[in-house]
Amino acid sequence: MAKHEYVIHHTKGFRKRRGLNWTAIGFMYAAYYVCRYSFKFATPGLQSTFGYTTTQLADIWAIWSLAYGTGQLVNGLISDRIGGKKCLQIGAIGTILLNLLFGLTSLPGMFSSFALIYLVNGYFQAFGAPGMVKINAAWFHRTERGTFSGIFGGMIQLGKAGIGIIGPWILSGMIVFGNALIGTGEWVWLFRIPPLLTVAAVIFLTWAVKQTPDEAGFPKEIEDEIDNSDGVTVSLAHSFKTIFTNPFVWFYATAYAATGAVRHSSDQLSNLFFQDQLGVDMKAAIPALLVVTFAVEPFVSFFGSLISGVVSDKFYRGQRAPVAMVLYAITALVCLGSAVVLKLGWLVPGPLGIALGAFFLLAISFTVNSTHSLVGAAAPMDIGGKKMAGFASGVIDSFQYYGSAVAMAVTGRVIDATRETYGWLSWYAIMAAFALLGTFSMFALIRKHKRMDALHIKAVA
Repeated sequence: MAKHEYVIHHTKGFRKRRGLNWTAIGFMYAAYYVCRYSFKFATPGLQSTFGYTTTQLADIWAIWSLAYGTGQLVNGLISDRIGGKKCLQIGAIGTILLNLLFGLTSLPGMFSSFALIYLVNGYFQAFGAPGMVKINAAWFHRTERGTFSGIFGGMIQLGKAGIGIIGPWILSGMIVFGNALIGTGEWVWLFRIPPLLTVAAVIFLTWAVKQTPDEAGFPKEIEDEIDNSDGVTVSLAHSFKTIFTNPFVWFYATAYAATGAVRHSSDQLSNLFFQDQLGVDMKAAIPALLVVTFAVEPFVSFFGSLISGVVSDKFYRGQRAPVAMVLYAITALVCLGSAVVLKLGWLVPGPLGIALGAFFLLAISFTVNSTHSLVGAAAPMDIGGKKMAGFASGVIDSFQYYGSAVAMAVTGRVIDATRETYGWLSWYAIMAAFALLGTFSMFALIRKHKRMDALHIKAVA
């Protein structure tokens, strides 16, 4: 397809003000992720301290995912009514309190307490994505959204990079004036220190963010192709009816379930994979190669998000499905390749096995996070515009976490049940199956779009 020739001109000072706006939102969302992914680094400690099985640890994340997914549906609708900024603030405050509570409740080690607190935590974190997408829909033109969704994907990955650095640092122990302030392997601090970053981020957001260019002194700067009338809020009934009856929402939602299954399974179980399959002690002193891998992984993911966004904007005129379809197919091939290498006996304890495990982790992160920003951030803005992007995001993003919940619940049980036969090979195989689901969903969406375009042309003629 030919490169899109439309050039967007903005008022002097607009890009600078927009940069401040999305930087504040980006740091806010990065802080959400710092708190969210602390669980990943705590799983080996939880397993060692309380004897939790892989199934139980996967279930905690599955419970979180169900709460988050359902919260996306509810909070997406709410964001179209009260605005994205309030949603981000509510979610941040809840995330701070729930993470601190998790760090305190972890002392007695009751599984039911963990699960309940993480369920509520999932709901509050679900205020973030609809709020972020809704605000950005008002600040970016359609042919800018893919690129800037990629950039926002970078802010998300900044949060993952942050916990990738902070997590091992906390677990390695903190010594002040020769005395241990935090002992080696004290994973409870993973839920006590990161929330402080979220406090700083929500203060910055409250000061810097305006919901629309109009509020920031740039009236009529962005033309919304869905509804260009004043304001960014609509009634709950109008938003619900419009988004739920849009067929493209459901194709994207199905594909995003595949993104969630692969992305969260890879993220949340990778530490256990390195410990169980490759014999690495992940409870305290994490090897330097893996520390570097965890720090580099978010930047690899950001690179994929940015490239996919630019390609969809510049070469596909703001269409997301063709690019996403190719990315899902590549993700499936990478996961299948990883399974083959494990089956051949190369993913075993030792330098080669650890290096290969790190490589495949980075490869999966690159491909699946490209679909994450493209389908989960850019597509909802295209569908809902500035007034209904919140609920469009909520519906689509909810399926990411429903997919995650199913994948985590199934994967944990399969790994535990087949530990003497297939074991962690099942992890890669299940991720590959979900990636194929995403491929077929995007293929079906493209065909649906072509049929609707043909009917429209015929009706006009």
